[in-house]
Amino acid sequence: MAALRKWLFAGLLVIVPVAITIWVLDWIIGTLDQTLLILPAQWRPDQLLGFHIPGFGVLLTLLILLVVGAVASNFLGRKLVKLGDAIVHRIPVVRSIYSSVKQVSDTLFSESGNAFRKAVLIQWPRDGVWTVAFVTGAPGGDVATYLKDDYLSVYVPTTPNPTGGYFVMLRRSDCVELDMSVDEALKYIVSMGVVAPPSPVALSDSH
Repeated sequence: MAALRKWLFAGLLVIVPVAITIWVLDWIIGTLDQTLLILPAQWRPDQLLGFHIPGFGVLLTLLILLVVGAVASNFLGRKLVKLGDAIVHRIPVVRSIYSSVKQVSDTLFSESGNAFRKAVLIQWPRDGVWTVAFVTGAPGGDVATYLKDDYLSVYVPTTPNPTGGYFVMLRRSDCVELDMSVDEALKYIVSMGVVAPPSPVALSDSH
């Protein structure tokens, strides 16, 4: 029985990462394929070719992104983007949704932006319970007028899905900066603490 149990867990260690990786890739490819549904029916690859090619939508999506990015990166393209933004901001309701989504996308995808600036250790959801969170900036606008001390805007992700979480504002003194990269902290969170980043002492000893 001990040998069977050992083989079972050894098999799980091999199969589970492979299965989850395949599932995630299948979900990503399927999602990107579906993005072409915004095109008119007669322009969709399935209609033009007469049959469905899995992953073809991914290639077309990447091609469209590259073309749009190339156009938006030159002088004329930037002018067109600004003109489009100005038009959208004149439309009630639409401008509120668009401006909010654009601010988030600018933060996430801009080369000069950084969605998560630093990994920190905070007490959450109560004193004595610690978790890893990410600094996203500092409170601004009307909120900053009420917070007199030095506060940070912090995102507390959930585990194992870090796309869900909580936005809180904490005193800087209550946030312990960690000597780990954002990528290492994300791996730590997604793995539910199983994949711990190497300690700074271990890294210094290895050098």
